[in-house]
Amino acid sequence: QVQLVESGGGLVQAGGSLRLSCAASGTFSSINDMGWYRQAPGKQRELVALITREDSTNYADSKKGRFTISRDNAKNTVYLQIDKLKPEDTAVYYCNAEIKIGPWYRYTIRDYWGQGTQVTVSS
Repeated sequence: QVQLVESGGGLVQAGGSLRLSCAASGTFSSINDMGWYRQAPGKQRELVALITREDSTNYADSKKGRFTISRDNAKNTVYLQIDKLKPEDTAVYYCNAEIKIGPWYRYTIRDYWGQGTQVTVSS
């Protein structure tokens, strides 16, 4: 069974930084795209950033500049560095991964989500 486990969230003052991590575990062949999303109270889940296996990145327009996504394929882990945190960054941050399961001649690609990690920014 495949699991994504996020860590690194917490309470931080405005202007500070956080680095979120999300590690995939279980039995699978490889991980394609990975991404971070967030959901603030009373709002819909929104995209923060995506990264391909080849390290090509894509950010939501409003997230360019303070957010940096990266990954370590050897560790099956994706990271999100958030700098100059603002109170409006307060949300549950979720990681997402497109994971290939099974041998090359009979594989499936499934979408997985982590359980989320809370980020709270105080003013």
